[in-house]
Amino acid sequence: MKKILALIMALCMVLSLCAIASADAEEEYNISVILKTTASEYWGYVQAGAMAYMEEHPNVTVTVTGPSSETAFDEQQNMIETALNDADVDAYIIAPLQSDTVVNLIAGQEKPIIAVDTNITVDGELAPEVLAFVGTGNEEAAKLGGEAAYKLAEERGWETIECVEIEGVQGDPTNEARKAGYKAGVEEAGGTFLDESYPANAVADQAVTCMEAIVQAHPDGIAIVCANNDDMAAAAARIVAGNDAFKDTVFLGFDGTQGACNSILAGEETMSVAQQPYEMGYKAVEAAVAALSGEELDPFIDSGAGIVDPDNAQERLDQLKGYLGETDEAAETEEAEEAEAAK
Repeated sequence: MKKILALIMALCMVLSLCAIASADAEEEYNISVILKTTASEYWGYVQAGAMAYMEEHPNVTVTVTGPSSETAFDEQQNMIETALNDADVDAYIIAPLQSDTVVNLIAGQEKPIIAVDTNITVDGELAPEVLAFVGTGNEEAAKLGGEAAYKLAEERGWETIECVEIEGVQGDPTNEARKAGYKAGVEEAGGTFLDESYPANAVADQAVTCMEAIVQAHPDGIAIVCANNDDMAAAAARIVAGNDAFKDTVFLGFDGTQGACNSILAGEETMSVAQQPYEMGYKAVEAAVAALSGEELDPFIDSGAGIVDPDNAQERLDQLKGYLGETDEAAETEEAEEAEAAK
């Protein structure tokens, strides 16, 4: 009888171990991430965040692809089609170059899909196949920037605090959201957001032309010039360098890239609304894994935003370099020299 009981117990243990092994196998996930491109600083941070999640979770395999540029529409379409036809892929994370095209590609897809950075929508609503959008709340982030710019303009002694914006692509949802946020931040703080149009199509060269027009319209200077991105803000600041009427103007950009940090440290751009692309990539993979585990997702997952200014620009720059595995050669040289001198 004891032998029979021992056999039964042994069999139960074997079955239990098999069940655990089977459960572990089911928890291994293969996630395909298709970005707008892998050939830019910004998307390098998104990729780094996605890969960081994989490094922390051995049961998750993340594959990141992206076209050669953000205008290589056909290239991204082919990448998405290839991933959708791969039976080994369990979930998809997509940053669409053309939302309408992606909507058609994913129609009827039953595996989890997460949109990252740019939403995938139908008539302004999340496409039915997309479980969540992970990205920046552009309006709220820009509002944060508007408030910070007003405060600094006040500290710099501006009695009348007015703001103009150098816009990105007119009609683009991201541009319109940022403009609305800047306006709300400045006006709720007590300033005036002027109804003047300076469209620059998100290009630095055109921002220079816009800034020249702003100088003509406001020869005595203006408290705040905000821009849809950092390149435009830095270009606008450079064009009025040496113009005393604009020496205390706050030049506010958006993105918080390495270029922005360097511009702020050089005394050109004043501050930037920093997106968090690393967190964007990490949270997108985290959301895909949660969906595969049966969890219900919030339709919008905010990756966060912050303000970069002269006080924290170096810290932000070092952080961004770290995400990409870059090193500060000057700092390394100084450390080496100190070590040598200590011998």
